[in-house]
Amino acid sequence: MAKRVGMEVSLAIGEAATLADVDVVAAYPITPQTHIVEHLAELVANGDLDASYIPVESEHSAMSACLGAAAVGARTFTATAGQGLELMHEVLFVASSMQLPVVMTVANRALSAPLSVWGDHSDVMAARDTGWIQIFTENGQEVFDNVLCAFRIGEDRRVLLPVMVHLDGFHLSHMIEPILIEEKEKVDKFLPKNDYPLPLDPDKPVSMGTFAPPVIYSEAKKAQEVNLAASKDVVVECWEEFYKMFGRRYQPVESYRTEDAGVLLMTMGSYSETAMAAIDKLRDAGQSVGLVRLRLWRPFPTKELRRAVKNAETIIVFDRALSLGGQAGPVCSEVRSTLYGEAQKPKVVNIIGGLGGRDVTVAGFEEIVRKGVAMAEKGSDQEFEIYGVRE
Repeated sequence: MAKRVGMEVSLAIGEAATLADVDVVAAYPITPQTHIVEHLAELVANGDLDASYIPVESEHSAMSACLGAAAVGARTFTATAGQGLELMHEVLFVASSMQLPVVMTVANRALSAPLSVWGDHSDVMAARDTGWIQIFTENGQEVFDNVLCAFRIGEDRRVLLPVMVHLDGFHLSHMIEPILIEEKEKVDKFLPKNDYPLPLDPDKPVSMGTFAPPVIYSEAKKAQEVNLAASKDVVVECWEEFYKMFGRRYQPVESYRTEDAGVLLMTMGSYSETAMAAIDKLRDAGQSVGLVRLRLWRPFPTKELRRAVKNAETIIVFDRALSLGGQAGPVCSEVRSTLYGEAQKPKVVNIIGGLGGRDVTVAGFEEIVRKGVAMAEKGSDQEFEIYGVRE
């Protein structure tokens, strides 16, 4: 049976990677993900994890080492946050373009300047178009589960893509929560051994990542986009298999108390659980309000989102990142684009908050709903509003 353990979420990630029998960990410490790779280093040093641990000099080097490891068929893991994700930036494109199924947890952190080690979603939004599958989590159990799922998804021969699992820095990474650590035998049944079909082999030399002239570059990028879009079916299939085996279900778009709700609040990440409590209070007060949470960020769940909001009159998108100089936050821009061609379009308003780790309480989400409804009914002289800014 699974063992319930009170554990820091960062350490639970190391336990999940160990159950997955990772072969290579290449990582560089950065707040707030440091505890993840520290724990993995300890597990390797103690002999609890039979893997090669590569201590590198930067996050750029970490991802570069991951490329080499994945290219020879090793099950490969890393973790990073904030500025570290951005230092990896150019190498992220290589991992996805070369179909290398690296798994990476990202303890989401605000980007400088000013310097902040606290969490928001500015780091992931800067990396949203790198071609990785990207999954958001709300609590420690979801992180643990989706690390296991990430290996199965990315290594599936129909996919062969790298996967990011996102968790909010500090608000989630440093929390001690009850985690169900699954049995090794059961995990082995769910997660087959990595059988990478295109490994580098000195006896069978091939070229990878070579120069592409304009005559083939567009076709290569089209093929990459088709592959990423098609991976959604495999993601859904994996989550359903996980549900059948472990009893916990995940979906690309998840709804909470949306029945007959005219107003929907939309969130991603750990703040969603706080938002649920606010929805409960508003519902108990007789207000027709529900919550929609995006779990799959890439590939974007267009069909599922349209279905989830089809009866809504107003959608209040809560972003945790600015699109500087743009018309809305990154998530709101995606939502508006997704719904633009629909015959019956709800009003979509955008409120940005939680920047740099600033807390948004239950009462805060109640206020955000009220403000969003007012913006939809009366209009606003701004394309979006930032919640909680002191005048």
